[in-house]
Amino acid sequence: MDAATQLPTVGMIGAGQLARMTHQAAIALGQSLKVLAGDPAESAAVVTPATTFGDYRDTDDLRAFAKGCTVVTFDHEHVPQDALKTLVAEGVEVQPRPEALLYAQDKQAMRTRLAALGLPQPRWAPVDSISDVEAFGLPCVLKAATGGYDGKGVWMIDTPGDAQAVLASGIRLIAEERMALQRELAIQIARSPRGETAVYPIVETVQTGGICTEVIAPAPRLTDETAAEARRIVETVATELGVCGMLAVELFQTSKGLFVNELAMRAHNSGHWTIEGARTSQFEQHLRAVLDYPLGSTETAAPYTVMANVLGGAPGGPRIDERLQHLLAEDPGAHVHLYGKAVRPGRKIGHVTVCGDDPDVLRHRALRAAKWLQEGE
Repeated sequence: MDAATQLPTVGMIGAGQLARMTHQAAIALGQSLKVLAGDPAESAAVVTPATTFGDYRDTDDLRAFAKGCTVVTFDHEHVPQDALKTLVAEGVEVQPRPEALLYAQDKQAMRTRLAALGLPQPRWAPVDSISDVEAFGLPCVLKAATGGYDGKGVWMIDTPGDAQAVLASGIRLIAEERMALQRELAIQIARSPRGETAVYPIVETVQTGGICTEVIAPAPRLTDETAAEARRIVETVATELGVCGMLAVELFQTSKGLFVNELAMRAHNSGHWTIEGARTSQFEQHLRAVLDYPLGSTETAAPYTVMANVLGGAPGGPRIDERLQHLLAEDPGAHVHLYGKAVRPGRKIGHVTVCGDDPDVLRHRALRAAKWLQEGE
């Protein structure tokens, strides 16, 4: 292939479902997506020809993977800072940059930085003893400063005894106040190296057992004032932290306003609806952003879109492909994305998206479809 027809190669560290869906978006852009997987059975590794196997924690593996990549990006936040800084020092284009990614990796660093920016967030403090927890006040939430996801690394604490086992683990913790929530929201923005931004509509997210199970886009019953505040927050975070690529800001909506819960600097579960529900999916947008291409339209493709996650169910019943056939015959307007992952109870194995005019009807359809795919009955 000559230089005039050769297209960039994006390297994505991680080979989960986010990388799998990014691979699909790369095909439409004519891009080559290369993924770093730890196992041949990982979601993206089974569909992406350009798969390298290695350990995302090993600098030599990362160095070898980055060769030939125009830019290196991520489908998770767990790559060590030291390794990323070594790649950058050796001339590898890494987006988002390690100094930005830090705030999605370390909740204590995130809370400290957001406080400096004057952004609304729950009352919090680092804790490492029962006396620290008691001084902070109960009930509260304990969070692992690093490494948590999908409800892992989060503990609801009502008594000092509840905190004892968590503290005994020796992991670095922060305490946060347990807020009275009206609901949870999320907002996404894409930002390119040149500073161009594109903001997606604010969505409502529904959490079950710490896992996002539903997303309604756009969030119903949202006032103009709340929408403007959410947009101010996400634009401030993206600009002040120097984020490149997709950024998701999870928000608590309370009677006192919006508060920042967590950040993700990658494609995010709250944005899966964009594949069918927006003019540009979050996966295509992430590629555009890290390559410094013009960003795509974030306009919605339907008045409402509802996404429901498909979780692994108990063994037995019809095979997943049989369940899929029955679902598509009954509801041909349902868009099903299966991740090719081994089924374990409670594990995200796919999602269903439906688009239309009535969010209540769409929620019923999406949840019914996800339940059928999970349970087969």
